[in-house]
Parts: sequence; C-alpha cells; structure tokens
Amino acid sequence: MSKRAAPATKTSALQKGSRATGRVTIIDVAAEAGVSPMTVSRALKTPALVQEQSREKIFAAIDKLGYVPNQAAATLASARSQVIAVLVPSLTNAVFIETLSGIRDYLAQAGYQFLIGETGYAREKEEQLISTYLAHAPAGFLLSSSEQHEILQSRPASRAIPAVRMFDLGRGSEDFSVGFSQTKAGYAVARHLAERGYKRPAFIAAQLDPRMMKRREGFRKGLQDAGIEAAVEVLLPMPTTVDMGAQLLRRVLETNPDCDSVFCCNDDLALGALFECQRRGISVPGRMAIAGFNDLSWAACATPSITTVVTPRYDIGYKSAEMLIRLLKGEDVARGRLDLGFELAVREST
Repeated sequence: MSKRAAPATKTSALQKGSRATGRVTIIDVAAEAGVSPMTVSRALKTPALVQEQSREKIFAAIDKLGYVPNQAAATLASARSQVIAVLVPSLTNAVFIETLSGIRDYLAQAGYQFLIGETGYAREKEEQLISTYLAHAPAGFLLSSSEQHEILQSRPASRAIPAVRMFDLGRGSEDFSVGFSQTKAGYAVARHLAERGYKRPAFIAAQLDPRMMKRREGFRKGLQDAGIEAAVEVLLPMPTTVDMGAQLLRRVLETNPDCDSVFCCNDDLALGALFECQRRGISVPGRMAIAGFNDLSWAACATPSITTVVTPRYDIGYKSAEMLIRLLKGEDVARGRLDLGFELAVREST
C-alpha cells in the first residue's frame, strides 16, 4: 500500500520561494510571527497602528530571520521613492565633494538617500545616467548643468519628477536653481585687476564647460568696461591639473611676453601658473598678477597667497537639497532662482 505524501502547508510553500531567491520575505516574517503579511507591512510603515504584542512578535521575527525590506518593491507599490539622483562632473574635484557634503547633510535629516552619478563632463554619460536613474523612479534630481536639465526635460518619464539645478542660475522662477552668477564673478576679477593697474591681462582655462565660459564672458566684459584691450586667451578642452596651469602660462608668455596678469578659471591652474612664475624668476605680483577661482583650501596658504573667487559650494548643495525636498512636499518655493552670491578674496598674488 502506497504511502500518501503529507500535503504541503502554506508556510512551507512560501518558504520554498524565499529559499529559491535566497532572500527572506515579508511572508516569512508573517509566518514566524503568526500574523498576516499585511500586519507586518503596517508595523514597518506605521507601527503605532499595530498592537504592541503583535509589534514585538514581528520585530523579534525580523531580528531572527534577518529580514531586510525590499525598497524597490516598496517604490513600485507607492510610485514614490526616498532616493534623490545627483549628477556631478567629478568625484575627485574638491568643489563637487563639498557640494555633495551639503546635499548629504540636508537629505539625511529629511529622511532621503541619494545616488551619485559622475558624468566626466561628457554629454553621452549624462544621457546614460539620466536614463538609468529614471528607470529606478527617483523622487527627484539634483543636476550640475543646464545641459543635464535639458536632457532630463526631454525624457517623457521625467515630466512629473522635480529637479533643481546647482552652481549656475536658471532664467525664470519655474527653472529651479541654486548658485551664483558665473558671469558676474568673472566681471569682478577683471575690474579688480584693472583697479590694481594691470593693463595686459591673459585668461587661461581648461575643461571648457558652460560655467567656465560664462566666467570668460564676464571677464571680457569687465575689461571692456575698464577700457582695457581684450585679454590674451589660451583654452584647452582637457581636464584641469596644476601642471596644466604651468603649461598654459608658458604658452601665454611665448606669444605675449609683456603679459602682466592672468585670470585662471580655477585654483588648480592658478597654482600651476604661480609655480611657473617661480621657476622663471617672475615676481608675483610685482611683474605678474595671478587670480584663481573657487578658493580651494590651500589657496590662502600658497606663497604668495592667491587671490580667488570664493564660491559657496557647501551651501549650494545644502540649499539645493532643501529646495528639492520642499518641491516634493508640495510646499511653496518663493524663490525658484536662489542666488547665494560670491566673494572676491583679495590676497598677495594681485
């Protein structure tokens, strides 16, 4: 006489599924605690609505089984995530590291996480990252250029997802942005050099992104308003380095030996230019004035200390994150275009 197999219980069948995936499920937790899966879900989301005795059993089961909530499934169920997608050009540049620190600090207190995408200043990479992040249904985007904003707006899936642009300023109140005027910052450097009596300026730049080109535009306008002939310019599309600052200044001096001042699009180039002057025995600022941009931590410690534009990098990250979360909560954002301004730190190099 054949032996009848015992019918599989509901619990064992469900546990079989969890073993197949290697992941403990909410159904496993419910079976262990002797409650329904819906009660487990409610205990995780709104524990105050679950009786204390049941809560204790549920959290004891979670500890025992090592259950980790499936955030992806929760996102699909709610059509809303607690994740912000952040795109920056570089993860080695101190400018963007400080901005990310500001984003981290605000989002942590608001209960959000963030994904960081490094674009390398490449449009193709920007498009790829935006498409990838949209597939994960982020709550919102923090972007670092107008080009990224245009790419995002061109995607049908992004229409209901808010975004805030960092570093530069949008054109209108509905184009949410936090930063400062790159053009005005370049203008301020030109006026400073003119006021100090420098007449033959140069402009050197690399990594020719839109923000840098706006600094160049402002510098040109400042010289023009001061009645100074247009600056000698040497521009390269490669990423900036300290050594490149030295190379670019050498190019300037080869063709314009009477150059008496140089505005560098960032502090790395300014430091390289300073080193090149020291190698050549060129007095700074007596024979050559040098100005940088961003006020990196060592700019004030160089010898001589470097005049530079102080940018509010941490505050840009913090305030951008704050603006985005307010948009997500449906709160009124009175100023969609938040100008945090800049300062010109005048030091020994000019």
